[in-house]
Amino acid sequence: MFSKILIANRGEIALRIIRACKELGVRTVAVYSTADETAAHTIFADESVCVGPPEGGKSYLNTSHIISAAEITNADAIHPGYGFLSENAEFADMCESVNLAFIGPSSDVISKMGDKAEAKKSMVAAGVPVVPGNKGVLTSEEEALRIAGDIGYPVILKAVAGGGGKGMRIVRDKESLANSFMMAQAEAEASFSNPDLYIEKYIENPRHIEIQVLADKFGNTLHLGERECSIQRRHQKLIEEAPSPVVDESIRKKMGEVAVQGARSVGYESAGTIEFLLDAQNNFYFMEMNTRIQVEHPVTEMVYNVDLIKQQIRIAAGEEMPFTQADMRVRGHAIECRINAEDPANNFMPSPGELTNLHFPGGPGIRVDTHIYNSYRVPPFYDSLIAKLIVVARTREEAIRRLNRALDEFVIEGVKTTIPFHKYVINTPEFKSGDFDTHFLEKIYDQARSEIVLAS
Repeated sequence: MFSKILIANRGEIALRIIRACKELGVRTVAVYSTADETAAHTIFADESVCVGPPEGGKSYLNTSHIISAAEITNADAIHPGYGFLSENAEFADMCESVNLAFIGPSSDVISKMGDKAEAKKSMVAAGVPVVPGNKGVLTSEEEALRIAGDIGYPVILKAVAGGGGKGMRIVRDKESLANSFMMAQAEAEASFSNPDLYIEKYIENPRHIEIQVLADKFGNTLHLGERECSIQRRHQKLIEEAPSPVVDESIRKKMGEVAVQGARSVGYESAGTIEFLLDAQNNFYFMEMNTRIQVEHPVTEMVYNVDLIKQQIRIAAGEEMPFTQADMRVRGHAIECRINAEDPANNFMPSPGELTNLHFPGGPGIRVDTHIYNSYRVPPFYDSLIAKLIVVARTREEAIRRLNRALDEFVIEGVKTTIPFHKYVINTPEFKSGDFDTHFLEKIYDQARSEIVLAS
């Protein structure tokens, strides 16, 4: 086991990793920007090092400063969390080159799965079902027109290096393809410094289902079922649950086996997630692989009773997993709400500022992953996620009731948050019945906004 781990992240995930390390008997090093000098992760880590000014590019994305922080504190491993450098193959390679263990897969695997076109080719070779589209990178607008004609409209253009909905355009007819191609290329270049695109058949009204995988260095690869991630806005998830209300044991087994097959085919080692689109006929198609821990990992932990962060660390340290696929059984139902410092009544405008009053919900089956505290100042420089509320219960119906109760108890004053929006969403007939898809929030936003404004 490692003796000291540097956490190359901030916020709730940094604190989550620190807690796992403490329970493993591993010392921790926090890095922080000048905006996070009094943040919880800097307080609770054994050591902390300032790596730059508030801007992420000059601090949490400053690879040379982070490597230096690890070296001067004698850390022997780095955990990147999610976001920032977690899927940066160059950073993973830098860690490897100076004998720092990168807690995640190899730089080669990160690079291969981070390139959407290359990832798709790898999954095709492994027998994983993929959405019909081109093989590799589009070479021209004319090629895009030809492929779209072959697979049929609607199609979707996606940035090869994309994520978070950037560099993505839905095209419903050939007349609009040229303009969409140009816009997607421009956005991809601006967001990722890479204008390359690929094209796929657009699946109407899909569900977003992801499979959690774990793989160690001894050839053991298994899955921990699925997470339902269809409640999302502009490709950003807001509510996740495990298991999915529409995935039965038969589909779970098929999706899980395919995900394991895909992970094995690329030599994956660590925790990772393979994301699928599920259509109305229960056909599923590979979308992408996330080579890191996910924001929504707690719902899987709650129903499978596995600490995914600890497993990441143990795998990176060369330990064999202590369980097999046969041990992985769903126990209950978990739902997570991402509590963001945003104003849902004003198109989710970010709402930084000082927290003037704070109260967390409690009681059986309630978990709050957060880094905030009374008088904490939410900075304007980073992602607006300030807490994750996770509930677990025996059934989905009980979990929804428990979540309602917990949201009522959750008090955050001084900034606007998504709590009122979550209350509205989970009480809609569609959410309660499980009858929703990735476009659900677009359909209900105007009504939700009106009710939130009236309630305030």
